[in-house]
Amino acid sequence: MNDTRTLSEAQGSSPSRGILDRIVETKEGEVRALLAREEAVRARLDEAPPVRDFGNALRREGEVAVMAEVKRRSPGAGPIRPDLVPAELGRAYQGAGVAAISVLTDREYFGGSLQDLQEVRAGVSLPVFRKDFILDPLQLAEARAAGADGVLLIARILDDDRLRFLHRRGVELGLTPLVEVHDEEELDRALAAGAEVVGINNRNLQTFRTSLDVTLSLMPRIPEAVTVVAESGIRTREEVDLLGSAGVHAILVGESFLRDPDPGRAAGKLAGRPRVARRDEGRR
Repeated sequence: MNDTRTLSEAQGSSPSRGILDRIVETKEGEVRALLAREEAVRARLDEAPPVRDFGNALRREGEVAVMAEVKRRSPGAGPIRPDLVPAELGRAYQGAGVAAISVLTDREYFGGSLQDLQEVRAGVSLPVFRKDFILDPLQLAEARAAGADGVLLIARILDDDRLRFLHRRGVELGLTPLVEVHDEEELDRALAAGAEVVGINNRNLQTFRTSLDVTLSLMPRIPEAVTVVAESGIRTREEVDLLGSAGVHAILVGESFLRDPDPGRAAGKLAGRPRVARRDEGRR
């Protein structure tokens, strides 16, 4: 696929209505502004710090890896931890034994920035993941230049060609793309695009309801070689144990940690929970 700049093509055939559409529309405007600075963005790639192995960090022998999130607010939950200090929070998470740190970099809806990611990256030795709404390859270059090791690609907002293209470009830049899905159709599209790390969002982006059954129902359809990350609605050890017994490699947790007076302590309670290996998992 050619490196086209037609942003309207970045939306999938069945995006959810409402907030996700508004976010994508806002992001399209941000991408247009970013394209005006393309030369400067690509020039910063030469100064990017070495890549940390995000994909491997999510596969811990015998336990469910925890990816903890840095997030000030969200459209669904409102203010969560508006006064957070990124580097301080990152160090607390690292001390709790998490495997990687996800940083929301969207400003308009989540109150984040690439500066947050850079501060977390400078304060920890863990892989750092850029969580944003990626529509254009220049956003991938921007992420790597800022020190990201992994990046989110949301199947619901990308058509097949764009998803495959962005996944390939991310890998070429040294990033590990995590392709987020919510149902069987999106999962099939993610696997067809070559995803080696799949995130299953338990939250319905139309209703904002969450259910771990989303992850549990999709697990049998995922090849053992693919790393699986369960996202949203995970709060207790019992829930982590349930996911671990199904072979889930990692969990992504944000709000329940961030609302705790001590996010590091909250993360530590979920870290190190057991995981059962799936059949023939060694064939990677």
